[in-house]
Amino acid sequence: MLRMRKFNHRTASVCPSVLYLALADASYSIARVSESQLRAYSNAGPVSGFVGSSSLANSNVQDAILRFPDQFTLKVNLFSTVAGTILVQARDPAKLTMEIQSAIDEHRLNDAWKLHEQHMQMEGFLRKSVVNKLLTSFVESFDVQWLERAYGLVEQAIEKSRQNLLEKETLIYLSLGLAKAGLPIPASTVLRKMVEVEQFPPVAAWSAILAHMSQTAQGAYLAAELIIEIGYLFQDNRIDPRKKSNAPLIAMKPNTTAFNIALAGCLMFGTTRKAEQLLDMMPRVGVKTDANLLILMAQIYERNGRRDELRKLQRYIDESPNLSDIQFRQFYNCLLTCHLKFRDLDSASNMVLEMLRKAKEARNSLALATLVFDAPGRGNKSPLGSGFGSGKSTSSRESYGHISSPLVSYEEFSMDRNFLRLEAEAKEVLGVVLAKLQSQVELITTDRGILQPTEKIFVKLVKAFLEADKTKDLAEFLIKADKEDSPASNDDSALVHVINSCISLGWLDKAHDLLDEMCLAGVRTGSSVYSSLLKAYCEANQAGNAASLLRDARKGGIQLDSSSYEALIQSRVLQNDTQGALHLYQEMKEAKIPRAGHQEFERLVNECAGGGGEPRLMAKLLQEIKEGQTMDSGVHDWNSIIHFFCKKRLMQDAEKALTKMRGLGHAPNAQTFHSMVTGYAAIGGKYIEVTKLWGEMKSIASATSMKFDQELLDSVLYTFVRGGFFSRANEVVEIMEKGKMFIDKYKYRTLFLKYHRTSYKGKAPKFQTESQLKKREAALAFKNWVGVC
Repeated sequence: MLRMRKFNHRTASVCPSVLYLALADASYSIARVSESQLRAYSNAGPVSGFVGSSSLANSNVQDAILRFPDQFTLKVNLFSTVAGTILVQARDPAKLTMEIQSAIDEHRLNDAWKLHEQHMQMEGFLRKSVVNKLLTSFVESFDVQWLERAYGLVEQAIEKSRQNLLEKETLIYLSLGLAKAGLPIPASTVLRKMVEVEQFPPVAAWSAILAHMSQTAQGAYLAAELIIEIGYLFQDNRIDPRKKSNAPLIAMKPNTTAFNIALAGCLMFGTTRKAEQLLDMMPRVGVKTDANLLILMAQIYERNGRRDELRKLQRYIDESPNLSDIQFRQFYNCLLTCHLKFRDLDSASNMVLEMLRKAKEARNSLALATLVFDAPGRGNKSPLGSGFGSGKSTSSRESYGHISSPLVSYEEFSMDRNFLRLEAEAKEVLGVVLAKLQSQVELITTDRGILQPTEKIFVKLVKAFLEADKTKDLAEFLIKADKEDSPASNDDSALVHVINSCISLGWLDKAHDLLDEMCLAGVRTGSSVYSSLLKAYCEANQAGNAASLLRDARKGGIQLDSSSYEALIQSRVLQNDTQGALHLYQEMKEAKIPRAGHQEFERLVNECAGGGGEPRLMAKLLQEIKEGQTMDSGVHDWNSIIHFFCKKRLMQDAEKALTKMRGLGHAPNAQTFHSMVTGYAAIGGKYIEVTKLWGEMKSIASATSMKFDQELLDSVLYTFVRGGFFSRANEVVEIMEKGKMFIDKYKYRTLFLKYHRTSYKGKAPKFQTESQLKKREAALAFKNWVGVC
């Protein structure tokens, strides 16, 4: 009895659940007992708050204690401290809720979070109003730590199927806060969860979230993915707008602004093939085009080499009444760039000449000059002179800075029921991004509404003509350009600058050919060009070409300077032609040529640099040729053909085109493979074909300079996961992670659960081949990577 009284005294503060743990750990046989029985064995008060479904059960507890007194006393000693702590923390849930609300009102977020955790341990989730108040207070702090905790709490509630605790406005506010704080992944996840639990956010709200997300490369990619996922719900009129129950869903339908935001983000960060997927979706969703969307479409088509699509778009551009001068300039810059990509030099040069012709007509029109222009002396400037833009550009790969606006309080946010503030914010951010895209135009400028070519387009055209060995066509083009806008002197003409550039690069034959074409066209030039080419021939020990040029100069009545004669004489001396050297010296003496002739060619190059200003044609051409990369235009042609077949799902024709492309010596690039992979994915079931392509891609990448990009690898990974080829999928993941490319894990987790939820569950079969074992291991590794339990 003494031992029993001692036990009663010690267990006065031990709750029944702790007592149950003690008995269970001592390996006693425990069964359910009633609350009154528990109270009989303890001096503690009512324990209803601690009695659960696993409390002490129907065996006699006192008998158990009497049979094993020593062991039980030891257990109680061990658990007495824990039990005391639990009882100290036990509070009235209503009072705890009031304390949490008070902490929130006083902005004591740490205290509010700790009290919330206590409530979760005791009672689970707070009531709906308090949960939302806690979340909005965390978002209002605009602190990454509290934003992440708010996001974690939302995830926890949805995982526990308690999404009924979360208000739509609160979730939108959280997603907006995350996007503005530069956390696009959780921001997009909140939006996806909202769609998943059918709390559809209005497009006015989520387009603003997209706008802030799109300011980073990851966010721009996720914005495009969101448009595709949400737009899929509305394809081909799947949702009946006449049903009143569909009103919240219809309010979520992506509009023109949402598409513009996603497309602009893709352009800024170079994911233009993903952008083209959005363009393909637009007519199926029923999105109306505006002026901004037309220009964005043009820029995407140009980046992806879709010249036929650009030509179709040209009619809409020319007929559109709402386009500004800069938008016209953007479109024709895209068209001109595309002509250069395909090495269609006739179309490109004709466009430039047409612009020069119209500019000349405008200047010569008295009425237009009076009403619109004020450009005296413009007629005597070269098309390469100061009247044309320098063509500066801003790299799209650089981060363009975070366009931030303050996060308003939730009270102010909730007052805007129609999200008009967010709609205006989205358009403001879009305007800033569009302005940055406009600054990238470098081939065309405008002078008071008239399109004019910049020096940059002349440089690119000249380079393309020279690389194609079309010196005659180049000369004709430059002569026509000079006629449309006459230079101040023949020595300052575009053709002379190009000839001097060829001489500097050592392309003496091309320079001589251009000079001959210039003479045949009846265009006279000064002696500086002949002098420069003559000296270059002498330095290269090409006496025959030098003599031929000298005859041409005499025939044209060109008087060479003393430095040219000195170079010729020195060349003859080196060849032991003393008679020829003496003859040249006598000729120079009879012509009374002074020693101080024209400036050396090196000085001419410096003069062409414009005295510290922007480099002019010659310097720019030298830089373009030395730094620019030569693109195989045939690749663009075949890519267009293959893309057409893939888009029409004519994969056999696409395969034949790819074989022909290889046979002609054109190496497929990332764009080629992307078209093939997406084509196979569109018709479905072609996983073996994609696997073969993947092997070829790896082989080409290891042997050449072809680089995998995010869009190509993402399309390959999607196909492999869809088909259950997890060994190959893991290879792609490894390459993407090694290259630090963004992977949308949420998308792949959803894809895995959709098609492989029941696969690879439970224990592995006892008997399986090595191939089956490897396949299972690869699937489990991928399953673990995407976070599926």
